[in-house]
Amino acid sequence: MSLRPYTYVTLSLRPESTPHVGVSFHTPDLKVGAGLLLSGPRPYLELYSHEANVHISTTGAGPVTDADLSTAREIFTAAARYLADCEQLHAEQTANDQDATDPAA
Repeated sequence: MSLRPYTYVTLSLRPESTPHVGVSFHTPDLKVGAGLLLSGPRPYLELYSHEANVHISTTGAGPVTDADLSTAREIFTAAARYLADCEQLHAEQTANDQDATDPAA
C-alpha cells in the first residue's frame, strides 16, 4: 500500500510542560535551502513544503556557538546517512522492478 504525498504537523500542549511541535514531510514537493542572513550575520537551514516550514538557525538567533557547530555537524551526518539509505533502497527497488518486468527472469 502506498499513501499519497503529505505533510503532517502536530502540536502537543500539556499543562506544566513545554509545548512540542512535530513536522513530518512525506512529499516530493519538499524544498531545502540554506544561506546566511545578513542581519547578524547568521546561518540558516530551512525545510519547507506548501504545508509547513522548518527553519533552523543559531542559538538565540545570535553568534555561532560551539553547540551550534555540534548541531550543524549532526545535521550534516544525518543528511549524509539519509542520502546513502535513499540511494541504496532506490537501487534495490530499481533492480527488483527490472527483475519483475524481465521475461527471461
